[in-house]
Amino acid sequence: MPSLILVRHGQSQWNLENRFTGWWDVDLTAQGEAEARAAGTLLRAKDMLPDIAFTSVQTRAIRTLHLALEAAGRVWIPETKDWRLNERHYGGLTGLDKAETAARHGDEQVKIWRRSFDMPPPALEDGSEFDLKADPRYAGIAIPSTESLKDTIARVLPYYEQAIAPVLASGKTVLVAAHGNSLRALVKHLSGISDEEIAGLEIPTGQPIVYELDGDLNSAERYYLAER
Repeated sequence: MPSLILVRHGQSQWNLENRFTGWWDVDLTAQGEAEARAAGTLLRAKDMLPDIAFTSVQTRAIRTLHLALEAAGRVWIPETKDWRLNERHYGGLTGLDKAETAARHGDEQVKIWRRSFDMPPPALEDGSEFDLKADPRYAGIAIPSTESLKDTIARVLPYYEQAIAPVLASGKTVLVAAHGNSLRALVKHLSGISDEEIAGLEIPTGQPIVYELDGDLNSAERYYLAER
């Protein structure tokens, strides 16, 4: 039976600084690197070794994947990078300190921006220091100015169906190293979580989540690998 392994990138520099990150490219901290290696060591110890991997085009996810695969002894497996696995775009909140933003706009408004299903943050202004139009990795892509979780799901799930599901259907073990919200999109789909309940789901950094799937790619079981 196919297995799908989901790993959120290790702690990033802006995770540490409590800043909204979204599509901005931020690297891992030393702790984040350690989390990524620990994830790979766990995969090896539990004999949950991937045959193929997918990740976003953001450095923190790519480096998490590479460090985990090195620790697992699987650096040689095929990997695919795609922007559709990117983190949710936080729009005009990008780069802002979360505590300062809550003090300015109120805890309830920030909670809505962060956790509501279909309410995006304010749009990123053209010409902002966090504008990615000149970034070559997004050439030819209509870069969003902001995204809700619903918007994120609208790009993640078609990619899952087109690129990842066929690999799973062949019986392979797939590792997806991505981000809190792109992984929440997959968990919502695979576990049938409601729009309301998904707001309370937190994906921890560097902790492999395993889906055991049946022949129709329905979830037979979901668990944290560290608990097995």
